[in-house]
Amino acid sequence: MKKSSSETSKLDRKTVEKNRRVHMKDLCFKLASLVPHHFFKPSKDMLSQQDQLELAACYIKQMRERVEKLKRVKEQAITTIQTSRSGMTGMMIGLRLPVIELRDFGSSIEVVLVSGLNKNFMFYEVITVLSDEGAEVVSASYSTVGDKVFHTIHAQVRICRVGVETSRVWERLQELIS
Repeated sequence: MKKSSSETSKLDRKTVEKNRRVHMKDLCFKLASLVPHHFFKPSKDMLSQQDQLELAACYIKQMRERVEKLKRVKEQAITTIQTSRSGMTGMMIGLRLPVIELRDFGSSIEVVLVSGLNKNFMFYEVITVLSDEGAEVVSASYSTVGDKVFHTIHAQVRICRVGVETSRVWERLQELIS
């Protein structure tokens, strides 16, 4: 039995369409897997593919906004450094060192410490405070600009349900540098 060309063509279109749907489903799964789990609000039912795509789009939008904000902060820092190098007495005129900045991103924390070259604290003590308060240090780095040392520590919450009380971390870090 020979199949007519229209039947073969119809089967080819069905196969192509099926392969396209499978490919799109795979791509949607990969996209959803790239979005951090804490971004998905816990619900009793599984999220539909439409909901997953909407959450991914929202996450991407938030990340774009964060990147833009960080670019502005970087530009300001570069401008400040250039101004400092061109004759200003210091980047942080009137501020006493060390300075602590603590940012809470929900499931992660960023600690920025600015100190002089003769720092008044031990770096491991800062990491110990974070660890004691339920955060796990993911990365730590430093850079020296002029007579100032910028320490940046990124930490994640060890247990999402418990979290980290940033006000307590802030108080302990203030005690440490005082």
